[in-house]
Order: sequence, then structure tokens, then C-alpha cells
Amino acid sequence: MSIFRTPQVILFSDDLPRAVTFYKRLGFTETFRVPIDGDPIHVDLVLDGYKIGIASVASTRDDHGLDPIAEGQRAAVILWTDDTTAAYDNLVAGGAPALASPHVWLGRLLIAWIADADGNPIQIVQSL
Repeated sequence: MSIFRTPQVILFSDDLPRAVTFYKRLGFTETFRVPIDGDPIHVDLVLDGYKIGIASVASTRDDHGLDPIAEGQRAAVILWTDDTTAAYDNLVAGGAPALASPHVWLGRLLIAWIADADGNPIQIVQSL
């Protein structure tokens, strides 16, 4: 018997509005915000049933006593697409940092890597 449901990943950011804007450009839709008005300390976004949360570093420290790391390659977000090369080119042209250009992996996937606004790697992948 499972006691858990609705898993979600939370990323930490020093600039929550910037991070939310980045993920909205990828097609994510905002579903939750705290507080509702004013500067947010936490925002949830969803894409194709997958939920990602972004929490402010300051709030996580002040409210929960944790010591999150706000920048660098701490987690990876994976986004499947029908055209890795076009998606990669579009995101890099829009200012996303390029980490690895499209390349074949395992002989059956085309993969590229960019970074989000806080340095988290995002893998863009398609089946060949």
C-alpha cells in the first residue's frame, strides 16, 4: 500500500520571477503561487501533467531552516520533443545557455542540453 501521491520536484532560485518566466517560455503553466499577490516565495508550474515547483532560497532558509543551493547543476529537467535540434536552436537563440549541442546517444536518442536561469541543466531529447 502506497502512502504517497503526486510527486513533484522543487528547484531553488534567488530570482523566482526570472525562473518562472523561463519555465513559462518552455510551455509550463502556473498553477499555484504563494503569496497570491506581491512577490512570490513559491510557484508551481505544470507541463503535460508534470509539476515543477520553484521556491525562493531566502524563504526556504527563513521558513524551513534549510540551506538550499541556488545555482549550478543540482538537478536536471528532461523535456521530450519531436525535434531536438529545432528546440535547442530556438532556446539558445532566446538566450538560454548552451551546455551541449544535439548529439546521438545510445544510437536511438537525439539529446541536447541547455541551462535554465539558475544553471540547472535541461535535457531536450527525442527518439530517433
